[in-house]
Amino acid sequence: MLILGLQKTTLLDYPGKVASTIFTGGCNFKCPYCHNRDLVMPPADVLAYSKDEIFDHLNKKKKILDGVCITGGEPTLHKDLPDFISEIKDLGLLVKLDTNGTNPQMLKSLVNDGLLDYVAMDIKHSKAKYNSIANMIKFDLSAIEESVSFLKENSVEYEFRTTIMKECHTEDDIIEIGKWISGAYAYYLQSYRESEQVINPIFSPHSPETLKHFVEILKPFVPNTFLRGID
Repeated sequence: MLILGLQKTTLLDYPGKVASTIFTGGCNFKCPYCHNRDLVMPPADVLAYSKDEIFDHLNKKKKILDGVCITGGEPTLHKDLPDFISEIKDLGLLVKLDTNGTNPQMLKSLVNDGLLDYVAMDIKHSKAKYNSIANMIKFDLSAIEESVSFLKENSVEYEFRTTIMKECHTEDDIIEIGKWISGAYAYYLQSYRESEQVINPIFSPHSPETLKHFVEILKPFVPNTFLRGID
């Protein structure tokens, strides 16, 4: 595991839980609006956490933590992720995985083996525009579609989520996403926010009014649609 970040305590990353967040390095997408540039494209002199450092922390704090959120980057790129999660579960902690859904086989295996308690999967855009926003060429969307279909089987608690930008997401796009994930358990629209770590800082957020309008458009498809990141 390439672990490039550790947030020791968070009340935000794992809904309703006190958690630590572990940030893995590397990603198979290069979304220009991503606010984790140094995780997606780690610099040559990056300092990684050792496994011992992570578990020293978790062992010390396991009595006050409910769980661990594993995010990135894209965690499912790491073949040793299942063993890593298994050791976390042995501490009696819940595990939430953040993923882009490009590795449905690992996702299914983790869920079927009882290693995940919550999954948050990014939906970058409508199917027709996925390649453009993920900065991929001739990307095969079937893996994403497989992960969406699997999560909708409700084998694990989950949510879908989309970071929304004025320059990228129109009302028509939102409708197409709604049709795609119709019947999902929960969907969150996250407002874009500028940061020093954004890969390409050329984007801007929709107004709160527009985002609220998008939520109302989506509710016929996913009744549990909410806004996240709105002050």
